[in-house]
Amino acid sequence: MAPRRDQKKRMGKKHRQASTRPRQGKAPRTGAQMANVAPKKRKALSSKKAAEKKAARTPKQSPERERSVLVDGARTERDSSASRGHGSQLRPEQERETELANERKKAKATLRLGGAGSRHGEREDRELETLASELMEASEGASGVAAEMPLVAICGRPNVGKSTLFNRITGTRRSIVGDEPGITRDRIYGEAEWAGRVARIVDTGGVVPDDEALIPAEIFRQARVALDEADAIVMVVDGRTELAAPDVELARLLIRNGGGRPLFLAVNKMDSVELEAAAENFRTLGFRHLVPISAEHGIGVADLLDEVWAALPPETVAEEPTENMEGLQQEAEEDEGDFIADEDARAADVETRERKLRTHGEHVQRETKIAIIGRPNVGKSTLLNALTGTDRAIVSPIAGTTRDAVDEVVKRDGHDFRFIDTAGIRRKGKTKLMAEKLSVIMSRKHLEAADVALLVIDATEGVAAADANIGGYAHESGRSVIIVVNKWDLMTEVGPDGKRLFDGRSPADKKVYEQQVRDALKYLDYAPLLFVSAAESKGVEEIFKKVELVARERRKRVSTGAMNRFLDQIDFQRASVPMNRRVKIYYMTQAAVAPPTFVLFTDRDVKLHFSYERFLANEIRAAFKFIGSPIWFKVRARNKKRE
Repeated sequence: MAPRRDQKKRMGKKHRQASTRPRQGKAPRTGAQMANVAPKKRKALSSKKAAEKKAARTPKQSPERERSVLVDGARTERDSSASRGHGSQLRPEQERETELANERKKAKATLRLGGAGSRHGEREDRELETLASELMEASEGASGVAAEMPLVAICGRPNVGKSTLFNRITGTRRSIVGDEPGITRDRIYGEAEWAGRVARIVDTGGVVPDDEALIPAEIFRQARVALDEADAIVMVVDGRTELAAPDVELARLLIRNGGGRPLFLAVNKMDSVELEAAAENFRTLGFRHLVPISAEHGIGVADLLDEVWAALPPETVAEEPTENMEGLQQEAEEDEGDFIADEDARAADVETRERKLRTHGEHVQRETKIAIIGRPNVGKSTLLNALTGTDRAIVSPIAGTTRDAVDEVVKRDGHDFRFIDTAGIRRKGKTKLMAEKLSVIMSRKHLEAADVALLVIDATEGVAAADANIGGYAHESGRSVIIVVNKWDLMTEVGPDGKRLFDGRSPADKKVYEQQVRDALKYLDYAPLLFVSAAESKGVEEIFKKVELVARERRKRVSTGAMNRFLDQIDFQRASVPMNRRVKIYYMTQAAVAPPTFVLFTDRDVKLHFSYERFLANEIRAAFKFIGSPIWFKVRARNKKRE
């Protein structure tokens, strides 16, 4: 039967796959087609087309960027091969450091290509998370400030490689490194061991002596503090550029006010032997000790450390006892040796038994870590300066001033408090630069590593949605929380007319304001609330008391017997829980502390209803307090078969 005129003729497989016939409504294809090519060459042609399509999908870079990547890649390979015989290798794991540098370059390239909503966003987040983890490990490994260690200060104008040199010497990634000038603003401390001796290293922000702007002036003031307490000073300059006016001014300042301390000039970015000759041009600055280095690849850094360590003050060695004292000590040891050995053995056994019964949070801690968190420009750095009694952090009305986490140890009543000032946490879409993105991630990391979180709220603005989100981070991570309402003096200071000075309204009532905060942060009903004024240091003493109380409550342990007696007294009929979600609790025990974690042995292996968890938590707090700490629950069915 012949097909109708309006019906299309059914074509075979061979005709359907033919690409030489032009489609209806489209122009004929141009170029080499499969039907016009010999069968032996069709495979090569299809591979070529696939490669062209893949190249078209690949994001293009600018010619300058492609040229810089090629040059940097070639220089990296040449320097890695040349550094093996250069004689100035810093660490045995030089190859690992080179790999980390290459990874950082890839991360920077990714950040340039990716943006908000681009397909490179996920890869950007992974790179930032990796870099933040390394920074976090470096900050955790850094110990407190030791007065007996010599101090070496690194200074220079912005964007000359000071932070890269600091990370290279300390063997960490403690300081944030990027292409943007002026990333480092506060003082960053670390430790380095060289030639069998440990010294402290301090990284300072880029110094511009003649700049009278607020942040550059504060950076210069912080650098002056580091230079005044340093035993040796290393000035870093960029060897690829000509001498700039800030270099000359800073060199004159160091030579004039050096006070006889050893000064060293590190000519950075000397990536090859051919460039080292140009480093002699910087002798005009007046430094006797000049060392060409490449902080990125570690070239020449060992020579710099040799000269710096040789100029440090000699170590103080305790005097050896005389022969008579040695004889008396030997006799005393012979008489009491057996008794001391027995006592040590008993103490070791007791300590071993106690250690086996302890959880993570119950081990004796030398210090309590307190993270100061909040939105940008709510007074976190001002609060850190008020708590420590120093000008440790830079304070300015510009949002986002703090980038690197600044920590300071305060010893009070036999207890050590380590306060960590973090960068203001903002939404992901509000951060553009790499340093801002990394500083926000680092704030989250420092929060998760702390024991107590001080959630700072601006009293003049009230509780915003961002404050609730940041408080949720602390609550979900199991940190103890103290809500600090800052700038309370602005809400209560009134003029002659009885109105507030800063906005002309009636003064705020503390009880009404506290109720408003509680209504906005209902999930933090267990957190103490304090009203302070960091600028005037009002209410700061109460923070120490609350931190000590919350840290003690965080590590409290309740015996199983007390928990079961408490369980018998609870009226579970008052719990507003659906009948199909109710469970029967046979007994309950505290499995861990910091935060307090309770295991419920029930008749069914189901997740507790949120209202049931809230009911149990409120009953536990009424009986055992646990002030400021969240309470976690784990359900375990008693008759559940173990796999």
